[in-house]
Amino acid sequence: MSSYMPTLKQLQYLVALKEHGHFGRAADACYVTQSTLSAGIRELESLIGVTLVERTRRVVRFTGLGDRIVEKAHRVLREAEELAGIAQAAGKPLSGELRMSVIPTIAPFLLPQLLPKLRAEKPELKLYLREETSHAAIESLRHGQVDCVLLALPYATGEVDCEILFSDALYVAFPKDDPRDPPEHIDAEMIDEARLLLLEDGHCLKDHALAACNRPELRAEATMMGTSLHTLVQMVDNGLGLTMLPEMAISGGILENTQIVARPLNTDNAKREIALVWRKNSPRDKEFRMLAEILRQAAKAPRKTREKVAA
Repeated sequence: MSSYMPTLKQLQYLVALKEHGHFGRAADACYVTQSTLSAGIRELESLIGVTLVERTRRVVRFTGLGDRIVEKAHRVLREAEELAGIAQAAGKPLSGELRMSVIPTIAPFLLPQLLPKLRAEKPELKLYLREETSHAAIESLRHGQVDCVLLALPYATGEVDCEILFSDALYVAFPKDDPRDPPEHIDAEMIDEARLLLLEDGHCLKDHALAACNRPELRAEATMMGTSLHTLVQMVDNGLGLTMLPEMAISGGILENTQIVARPLNTDNAKREIALVWRKNSPRDKEFRMLAEILRQAAKAPRKTREKVAA
């Protein structure tokens, strides 16, 4: 056995450099100076006797062995965090630090209702939030950068444990006084594919909306350019087309001060499932299920406005 083993801090520096591709940004992410991070990685390279990172003035390039060690480092760091999680779970549940990723089509609409209740019920919990797309959030979970993820299903999450919080209905939003405005709901065949505006690739809501309509021509013809739901709403409000919105966004006030009407989409699966997911067999499993129940109860209040959103 080696008389000197890599430290967790050195592995953290290496993983951060791989993620950010820049010494300065990686150092900021680790809350250390750039010289400290660089020295830590050099010490790691000296320890194992190989070069992990090729350094130039403009490019940080990992060697093949460097990439392999980064993958192993992810697993080591995740195991170390789970070790700490065992001790924490044995103590007071939902106290201390918890890191959660939230997707952009949930974060601005649900968190204002959830966080006050969570603070009131679990004042000792320090919840650190990270907003990112579903793919990035699941990768962060897999690599141990976050403890759990709040996202929308269906989505290919891999091997995780999960608690469904509630269903979030899909609505079609279009300019007021549209001559095709029906009184109650919109059937999928009524949607004009040439006018449909959706979020760009990377946002799972786009796939949920297209799957709910079950019309292949929508995927081929729809314009996918929105970087956020707020951007889509502004385009619709300016007469550029129509879009699909989740109920939580409408209940959260995204259509306020606009001339937009929203009607429920009338299909068999016109909804998405809001869920909390975490790594399978996590020692904090009971804590995450407790958190899911708190989120589930807190989410009931904004959903009571359902009858008003289609008015």
